[in-house]
Amino acid sequence: MSSGIPQPSGTPQQPGPASAAASTGQQSATVLVVEDEPTIATAIAQRLSAEGWRVEVARDGLSGVDAASRLRPDLVVLDVMLPGIDGLEVTRRIQAEHPTPILMLTARDDETDMLVGLGVGADDYMTKPFSMRELVARIKALLRRVDRAAQAAATTPADPPMMMGDVTVDRAQRRVYRGGEEVHLTPTEFELLVMLAGSPKTVLTRERLLAEVWDWADASGTRTVDSHIKALRRKLGPDLIRTVHGVGYAFEPPANQ
Repeated sequence: MSSGIPQPSGTPQQPGPASAAASTGQQSATVLVVEDEPTIATAIAQRLSAEGWRVEVARDGLSGVDAASRLRPDLVVLDVMLPGIDGLEVTRRIQAEHPTPILMLTARDDETDMLVGLGVGADDYMTKPFSMRELVARIKALLRRVDRAAQAAATTPADPPMMMGDVTVDRAQRRVYRGGEEVHLTPTEFELLVMLAGSPKTVLTRERLLAEVWDWADASGTRTVDSHIKALRRKLGPDLIRTVHGVGYAFEPPANQ
């Protein structure tokens, strides 16, 4: 079980010359790649290193959990189908120890699989085969969101909790409760919920949600929005978010509010 990129020294791959172009928050980022296919793992590691990130590779599920515990990476790129334990169980164990942004890779273009992945704590997913350019763009967007959330938490005065029926959103602590029980939301799900709840009964287009929450400038990821909305409904109930077919979504507070 190798926890490093396949190279003679067996050490993590260090940032390449592109690091000067990376943003201050992203330049020192550590990315863990958990992928059992050597060709794919090496290609991902080399491309991410060229972007200026420190990259380490694990080749199976248990090694991935161990590496995440040891490295405390800023982001994990995780294949679903892994030897030992699968990517879903890896996600559960990583998130239980230390909440970490996870981009899941799946070979099956099945929405049920995607929803399960989001449900256990993945922030985003990509279906194989994918372009390295899109992978890098997704990772940069995830890292920007984490940086933005950290900066907001450090500089913004504490906002009062948002009360929506039996759902409470504590923006200062970035925690969500339903019926008094805490509900685990990924950073992406949390930001999506806050954006929708901040404009109740207002229809927000998929394109606007992509731009504001995902930092995507085009509409190629509208299916990602749909999958995250479904994941939120599974966790918080089906009635808080209304679908406006062909347009987007609107937050619907309970009738007694």
